[in-house]
Amino acid sequence: MQNVNRRTFLKGATVATAASILPTFAIGKSGASANRKLNVAVIGAGGRGRFLINGGLAANENLVAFCDVDEANAAPTYKDYPDVPRYTDFRVMLDALDKQIDAVAIATPDHTHFVATYTAMAMGKHVLTEKPLAHNVWQVRTLRKAAKRFKVVTQMGNQGHAQEGVRLQREWYEAGIIGDAKEVVIYNNGPRFGPGMHFNRPGRTPPTSQAVPATLDWDLWKGPTDGSVKYNEVYLPKTWRGFYSYGNGQLGDWACHTFDGPFFALGLGAPSEAVSIEPEKVMPGLVPWRSSIQLMFPRKGKDPLKVTWNETYEPKVEPSWGMKEWGRGTKSVIVGEKGCIAAQGYSNSPRIHSEELWKEVRENLPEKSIPRIKGNHIAEWVNAIKGDGPTPGSNFDYAAQLTEAALIGVIAQKTGERVEWDAKKMRITNDDTLNQYVKEPVRRGWEMGEELW
Repeated sequence: MQNVNRRTFLKGATVATAASILPTFAIGKSGASANRKLNVAVIGAGGRGRFLINGGLAANENLVAFCDVDEANAAPTYKDYPDVPRYTDFRVMLDALDKQIDAVAIATPDHTHFVATYTAMAMGKHVLTEKPLAHNVWQVRTLRKAAKRFKVVTQMGNQGHAQEGVRLQREWYEAGIIGDAKEVVIYNNGPRFGPGMHFNRPGRTPPTSQAVPATLDWDLWKGPTDGSVKYNEVYLPKTWRGFYSYGNGQLGDWACHTFDGPFFALGLGAPSEAVSIEPEKVMPGLVPWRSSIQLMFPRKGKDPLKVTWNETYEPKVEPSWGMKEWGRGTKSVIVGEKGCIAAQGYSNSPRIHSEELWKEVRENLPEKSIPRIKGNHIAEWVNAIKGDGPTPGSNFDYAAQLTEAALIGVIAQKTGERVEWDAKKMRITNDDTLNQYVKEPVRRGWEMGEELW
């Protein structure tokens, strides 16, 4: 952003704790800092942000600032790292420490992923953003453009993409072990509702108004969404996922994990169609208790590939799959002509079925042709910034496509309507009213990214 634009954007914002002066290390052309440590700021210091901090950022890099609108949720992190400056507004933090920040990790709720990520990228900061990449298709497309425009190193936080499972699935499939893919079936044993879970339900919509806790900046928490919404504890700290205004339900949350392996292995892109099978009626704006979504993916020279996403509905195991039973928990299955590849929830621990097929191929599996990653997805991102490793596998060019596929399914899920998707034009063609979910309204003062279009 131009400085004048950032100052306008920051008007009226407040800082929680003043920043101390921190050392700055210039990033050279190779991406490596002089002392081999990056100055990293974290937006969303509680929850998943704490996972990123303890997953390698604190041990290996310089933590220069934390930002969180919910002081109570971030309290454990603040207690563990008392000397790291704290902010309430990420815009203030980035403006105050612009020259002292090399990279930013973003772990806010889905509805603020885009504004935090885009602001950091426009200032030249490398970014790691939790999944799903953003809240709507226009946002993920814009972040994909922004990564190229601002030439920063990007990574989405679907950690399984840095692991062995996605690589094995692709290598096995490309070796022809199961033949041509006929369909993909995915099962997720959620969403789970109730105290301590990621989903909850109010007794009515909209929920009744409650007093805002002194530890929470409710207006900042809402970010670019409707500023008139009143606070209710049912939204926080993690149950926002059950409200389509802020999250994308189980599909938006978990498809970037469980669908990642098949999406990568089969080289899929945008779907052409999504439809909700047996849609459940719920209160407006809330995610369903259970869901089954069917997506169709065009393939050059082949029939479209059907992908079925199931929440709570456990799929029937067909004899042609070669599997005896579904087994426990979240799983994906690439169904081929000769058998199938089944993997666990994070696209890990893949297995080849049937037993006969496994006996036939296990002594002659293909060579590992896809480079493996040293460490986790956080280390992969950091090493790429420093010039010590390749571009992260879940960089925004890839992550935007994976997330877009999930978000098209989310539109079908929350509306109960068939979605016919023209990816080239970025439009739903069968019902123009559904395009309001492709690019959602933004509260005044939070607009950004239009200049890339």
